[in-house]
Amino acid sequence: MAEGSAGSRYVKLRKEQAPVEDITPGELNQPIDVPQLNVRKCHECMQVLPETYEPPSDENWTTGIFGCAEDPESCRTGLFCPCVLFGRNVEAVREEIPWTQPCVCHAVCVEGGMALAAVTALFSGYIDPQTTVVICEGLFFAWWMCGIYSGLFRQELQKKYHLKNAPCDHCMVHCCLHWCALCQEHREMKNHLSDADASSSTTMDPPPVQAMSTEERKEASSSSSSSPSSAKSQHNDLEMVPL
Repeated sequence: MAEGSAGSRYVKLRKEQAPVEDITPGELNQPIDVPQLNVRKCHECMQVLPETYEPPSDENWTTGIFGCAEDPESCRTGLFCPCVLFGRNVEAVREEIPWTQPCVCHAVCVEGGMALAAVTALFSGYIDPQTTVVICEGLFFAWWMCGIYSGLFRQELQKKYHLKNAPCDHCMVHCCLHWCALCQEHREMKNHLSDADASSSTTMDPPPVQAMSTEERKEASSSSSSSPSSAKSQHNDLEMVPL
């Protein structure tokens, strides 16, 4: 017996060797994060996609870059208040950003730069030529930075809907055709939202109206009146059987 206990592979734990941790109520019912299950899957075949997979950007834009007349409302907003249209586009792409922040940024950089350019051209005879050159260079730099900034949101829109670069790179489009690009992006999101609403909406017909005729009412009333008497007769027919 001693030899068997000496060669045993089990170790008896004492109370001080096995500390008991305090478990709060509901702690064992918490969800567990499994990294192996947080994978990207194909929406059609539900196959696991690799981490480096990027969907092909080969979809065409629903409207052209010069199709501003197709949506008169966004065309007027983009012409007279491009900062407001840009803010709405950014808020639609990234919901965590309120439209007022990009609107103010656009108004300071673009509308403010245009106002400064107009003032510089108006008072060009009263301003030193070297100062005019510096102001023009600053305005060109601010315009390119605004094109890059707005082009990044156009790139996010292209990734969201798998759109191709048309007619050229996203930053170049905003640098050269800024107002047309804003209107095109707004029309694109508007068309995709309308398609999603049309696909998700379903038509349900109401159930037919059911009415009881006079004969059915008489039968129902007669059956309801006869049910207590039948129950009493069944109760009277019971017999007591000794166990």
